[in-house]
Amino acid sequence: MTSTELQVPRADLSDPNWWRQAVVYQIYPRSFADANGDGVGDLQGIISRLPYLVSLGIDAVWLSPFYPSALADGGYDVDDYRDVDPRLGTLSDFDELVEALHGAGIKLIVDIVPNHSSDRHEWFREALAAPKDSPARDRYIFREGVGDQPPSDWDSVFGGSAWAQIEDGQWYLHLFAAEQPDLNWDNREVRDDFIKTLRFWSDRGVDGFRVDVAHALVKDLSEPLPSKTTLPRQSESNGLHPLWDRDEVHDVYHEWRQVLNEYDPPRSAVAEAFVPATRRARYASAKGLGQAFNFDLLQADWDYDRFRQVIEENLALAEQNGSSSTWVFSNHDVVRHATRYGLPKDPDGAWQDGKAWLLSNGTEPTVDVEQGLRRARAAVLLMLALPGSAYLYQGEELGLQEVGELPAANLQDPAYFRSKGAEKGRDGCRVPLPWTVGGLSFGFGAGGSHLLQPKWFGTYSVEAQEGDADSTLSLYRKALAVRRGLQSSEDLEWVDGVDWSLHFQRPGGWQSITNFGAAPIELPDGAVVLSSAPLEGDKLPADTTAWLI
Repeated sequence: MTSTELQVPRADLSDPNWWRQAVVYQIYPRSFADANGDGVGDLQGIISRLPYLVSLGIDAVWLSPFYPSALADGGYDVDDYRDVDPRLGTLSDFDELVEALHGAGIKLIVDIVPNHSSDRHEWFREALAAPKDSPARDRYIFREGVGDQPPSDWDSVFGGSAWAQIEDGQWYLHLFAAEQPDLNWDNREVRDDFIKTLRFWSDRGVDGFRVDVAHALVKDLSEPLPSKTTLPRQSESNGLHPLWDRDEVHDVYHEWRQVLNEYDPPRSAVAEAFVPATRRARYASAKGLGQAFNFDLLQADWDYDRFRQVIEENLALAEQNGSSSTWVFSNHDVVRHATRYGLPKDPDGAWQDGKAWLLSNGTEPTVDVEQGLRRARAAVLLMLALPGSAYLYQGEELGLQEVGELPAANLQDPAYFRSKGAEKGRDGCRVPLPWTVGGLSFGFGAGGSHLLQPKWFGTYSVEAQEGDADSTLSLYRKALAVRRGLQSSEDLEWVDGVDWSLHFQRPGGWQSITNFGAAPIELPDGAVVLSSAPLEGDKLPADTTAWLI
């Protein structure tokens, strides 16, 4: 099937509610396409692949950080919030990308990283050169130690202490890598500068923002600092944890929303907030960011009961606060779901996150690749039929498996280094995309690739799937085209019937049914318009989703 056969009218770019049921495609720019052959993806590489993005039928691109960075955390250590990393391009390239996407009817969402800057940011360099208790240091969180020890025993998310010491003996807080010093959001100058950043990118045509670690920012660092042994569980803190999900953070987002609403149409925003579902609604309120990521399906094994529970809970929460839900299975931080679904379930009942498999360099346990891909294909049809917005991660439309065999010498993720190898990190889902069956970097660029691509990548390439009507790429293109034609209001009605089948109906007679069981089941009345795998006569096979009208 050619891309011209799938062209459909694009949504109105002026629609203020475009985000509510949008399909958003996440691009990790360093690993999407490399135009200058230096082994790292860039903005011109993305522009060169615009016809591919159009052929997918997406509504928006979410661009992961493209700012100047030492890459201590894959670009989430930002040197300058209002510029482009020279390795990725220039502000002129960025403007060209915005114009190209908008010309194709595609919106652009960019990452913003407000909890921390990089240690190379001009503010942090100024703080290091300034004396204690200076205005420069007050933009960050500096404290005196306890004797020769850090101010507290808190741990960094990436392992090790959450405090790093500087030459004059003071310590600064970094909830993530030491190269990512936390900003002090009690400082008015910090708040004003991020408002300036929101306006800078909005004025350049950005349509929305994905807010990294949105549940951090505001902290209670009243002395004495509590020991980590006395800290409440985040899931039970109800806004009282000193570091995470404090109620005061919403004052920041209420102010941001006023700025975002100055534009026509208002700029959208979505929070990355790892908080209980009952706390998520505040981030997604109309007075706040407007939408928040729901990671519940991403953190669910392939299981009927769990999927049904997650969908019901999140649709109810979205209805309560007037937002729309978000759905996602993979991103730049987790093992790809085509691999996770091919691994055996955790015997202790925990979510199969694939981390133990990564530590074996992708050898133990053995991935059932066929099962994983079959379930991933069924999952995306189910997701795309749900009310709300769907987030796709680059490469999932190819059915890409996680690269578990990356050698230690090629790893870049600070999680690997700070944990001293206890975690392998997230590099396996960030390996540059395969565009062609062969070549030095499978068409990623004229040079190599900054993360090693395995030999098997070519079989998953765009070129290998382009002419195959049954390929995963073809399935995504068909699904997005059909979805655009069927999508209407955000209503859903459950249809109960066959055990282990997740069956619901959307307005206009659109039905989606997924078979989580082991045996084929009877299809409901209606004409099948799309299925994730071939049907068995008039029956829906195991691990398969079908859409009917």
